Amino acid sequence: MFQDSPALRVVLIGLGPVGVRFAEELLPEIATGRVALTIVGAETHEPYNRVLVAEYATGELERDDLAIADLSELRAAGADVVTGVRATSLDRGAREVELSDGRRLAYDRVVLATGARAIVPMLDGLEHLGPDDSGLDLALTSGVCVLRTPEDAEHVRGVVATGGRVVVLGAGVLGIELALLLARAGAVPQVAHFGPMPMPRQLDRGSASVLAAALESAGVHVVPHTRAEAIIARDEGDGVRRFRALVSSDGRRIEGDLLVLSCGVRARTELAETAGLRVDRGVLVDARLRSWTDPDIHAIGDCAHVFEHGGDPTLLHEAHVPGGPSGLIGPGWRQAEWLARALRAELDGLEAMPFAEDVPGVVALKAEQVDLVSAGDVSADPFAPVPAGETAPGVAMWADPQHGTYVKMVSRDGVLTGFVSVGMPRTAAELSVLYARAGELPADRSLLLRLDADEDQGPIATGRDATVCVCNGVTAGTIEDAVDDGCETVADVGRCTRAGTGCGGCRARIAELISAREVAPA
Repeated sequence: MFQDSPALRVVLIGLGPVGVRFAEELLPEIATGRVALTIVGAETHEPYNRVLVAEYATGELERDDLAIADLSELRAAGADVVTGVRATSLDRGAREVELSDGRRLAYDRVVLATGARAIVPMLDGLEHLGPDDSGLDLALTSGVCVLRTPEDAEHVRGVVATGGRVVVLGAGVLGIELALLLARAGAVPQVAHFGPMPMPRQLDRGSASVLAAALESAGVHVVPHTRAEAIIARDEGDGVRRFRALVSSDGRRIEGDLLVLSCGVRARTELAETAGLRVDRGVLVDARLRSWTDPDIHAIGDCAHVFEHGGDPTLLHEAHVPGGPSGLIGPGWRQAEWLARALRAELDGLEAMPFAEDVPGVVALKAEQVDLVSAGDVSADPFAPVPAGETAPGVAMWADPQHGTYVKMVSRDGVLTGFVSVGMPRTAAELSVLYARAGELPADRSLLLRLDADEDQGPIATGRDATVCVCNGVTAGTIEDAVDDGCETVADVGRCTRAGTGCGGCRARIAELISAREVAPA
């Protein structure tokens, strides 16, 4: 496309963290008139970091700390920002997006960044009172929420302020993190979940047992084997039914002042489906983040199911496709950045390399009371019989449940393919580096365990190439350079490098690097 060509008309639907990152990356093209960007957001307030809503709910952060963009700055840069309005349909024939206020926006490209909605289980007595103010989610019985918005957080803050009882339904990463935050804030949390152990996707039996004990020590009561069937809600004289207890299939009652549903999320694909786009666990897009159905429509973030079909007729017609949205903010940001670069290359008459998620999925529990990191498949049983002709994976384990520590390393031909670490932060940091590099474990695995023996060692992140902020892919070296250039606080480093501005789980490590740099500058 030549400089005097008409601007590429891009309509971005969704104003969450991933949508905002895409818009920010396109600002240079907007300023030069090469791109005309219209952003459509259903919510009326400034964009916020949904990942940090739990910290706001428990008083760790204030409302302003959630801000990720200033809409006035986006508008001043030339973007047309429309808030409080929903995109209701995609007219692919006319190449227009229809909005809930009747407007129609012409487009050359549409970028779907519609995110995900919380899964609300069917429970007897739980009322679905209709759409919320944005028209996107259901309002529920008073005292029941899903903790996705600042408005949800306000309900939690009220209970925390009185030291109330909070029932968290679901023991995934987010449910466990919330419960630990609640306990630290002075509330009384209970985590109810269906299975025998918490975080079943990330943990094996040993690490889950150590985690469960650590949770109890931190003030979080865990109630496993809970098949939730109903809630008890009472009208206390003002005409409003309020939650009072969760009821399981065996008749047990878990009483509380608030019920937080942490039962997972589902991609918002309704707009794509009504437009006839192929969807599975999200909007199916290829390695160029283009819809399988319409190459002029892209999807990024929690609504995007990235899978390169390569023209395979089997995949094109299968009901289900491998993979799905990651549910993490880091991959969504990398998709947003890649798509902006790809559009920029296209305007220059070039073609970007296909998108590839090259940062492996490492899950770190974001909590001060419990240090837990997991990556890859850790289900291998070192004592299971090995069928003839097969080679068992290498498994090394260390467990000291009395002191809350556990490490399991799984390898193939010496290369680390999965690990879980509880209560061993420096060992976990070294394993994270090895996992990211597909590195070999030392022949003596116990060498890694000794990293946590010396409390006087330096910061957890090891080496300048170690990734400290997984969400933004920021290394220890980049942070050290920022400190050398004058950054004095975690917030300073975040403004300069974006480190710590995602899930926030790396802020303590950033602080350690800053402190170490001040003591012994390079």
